[in-house]
Amino acid sequence: MNAFLHDLARHAFLQHALLAGLLASVACGVVGTYVVARRIAYIAGAISHCVLGGIGAAGWLSATAGWDWLRPLHGAILAAVAAAVVIGAVSLRARQSEDTVIGALWAIGMASGIVFIARTPGYQEDLIGYLFGNILLVAPADLWLVAGLDVAVLLLGLLFYHQFQAVCFDEEFARLRGVRVETFYLLLLVLTALTVVLLVTVVGIVLVIALLVLPAAVAGHFARTLWQMMGLAALASAAFTTGGLALSYGLNLPSGAVIVLLAGGVYLALSARGLARWRRS
Repeated sequence: MNAFLHDLARHAFLQHALLAGLLASVACGVVGTYVVARRIAYIAGAISHCVLGGIGAAGWLSATAGWDWLRPLHGAILAAVAAAVVIGAVSLRARQSEDTVIGALWAIGMASGIVFIARTPGYQEDLIGYLFGNILLVAPADLWLVAGLDVAVLLLGLLFYHQFQAVCFDEEFARLRGVRVETFYLLLLVLTALTVVLLVTVVGIVLVIALLVLPAAVAGHFARTLWQMMGLAALASAAFTTGGLALSYGLNLPSGAVIVLLAGGVYLALSARGLARWRRS
């Protein structure tokens, strides 16, 4: 920890990594709470794997078409939002096909991403970093994009708090109150997609579901309202990303994996304590 704090003041890449983790934690706390309450983690998983297709396509176009302005995160945003809209439309119109479509998009997103990466001249190693996460490689340009996404997610998530709350807990009651359930469900999936893109920069595509869900699940042990759960989830996510980054830096381990292991360990410890209390009572 001392080495991390000492180098943090000297190296810009550590400062960028820490800032990216803190920025992503804000959206993670808000949207992760909605995901846990609505129980759509499996949809978030499909969206996260579709992101690889967008990242690969952006990298391929940048290398072959001369689009130097196109960054992998731009492709990630487009792929994530498109996947969210498709899955949401199928969920609302043809629920019996939902699992099939989710599985198909999950596989197609991964496969297309691998193909694009393989065809990219020079084989962009940093694209592979998005699969397993490498927060230490966050560029300053990506930080501005992450901050913009963070602001958009936070504003929409809080602006439509009551509508999202109604959609998460009681759709029928929401319809009776005049809430456009389909519209806000699709918007919730889009917010989830944007948050997935934020978290991909921290822990990678494979582990993104864990960081989206675990802080909110930890907050659920202490919160009594959805507002409290969001705030505690954001704080927990910030603690996990900061602590995991410091531990991984000192131990020379993959940062994304350490962040998720730290979050998972805290969640399992709280769950075990809760189970022990339940048995005693």
